[in-house]
Amino acid sequence: MPIFVVAPEKDHVAPWRSVCKIQLATDTDLVFVLTSGGHNAGIISEPGHPGRHYRYSAVKREGKYVDPDTWFAATPIQDGSWWPAWTDWLAVQASGQYAPPYLGAADKGYPTLGAALGTYVLEH
Repeated sequence: MPIFVVAPEKDHVAPWRSVCKIQLATDTDLVFVLTSGGHNAGIISEPGHPGRHYRYSAVKREGKYVDPDTWFAATPIQDGSWWPAWTDWLAVQASGQYAPPYLGAADKGYPTLGAALGTYVLEH
């Protein structure tokens, strides 16, 4: 399965240079995105958020490993949020959209308990 990997530039939990090395641990096509911001802001920066940018590269399964600093120097900055690049990638990977299956199996003794998200979300 192909992999889409995102790492923020200033992540204190998962430093991007370490995350970038996922290519060494897999033999599949992957996209690596380095986004501006820290651990939270780098991920949740929605489209239209001012001052955001990212670097994007796609590596085929048979591609050669490139160390993080060489990758950084060779990969151009793109302005904006990384989210549109992700949705474009998802659209290519998807086999089409369809209605989710009906939940429950009343004929087998498993009736549905209610509509998603469930009633617990309404509790205080």
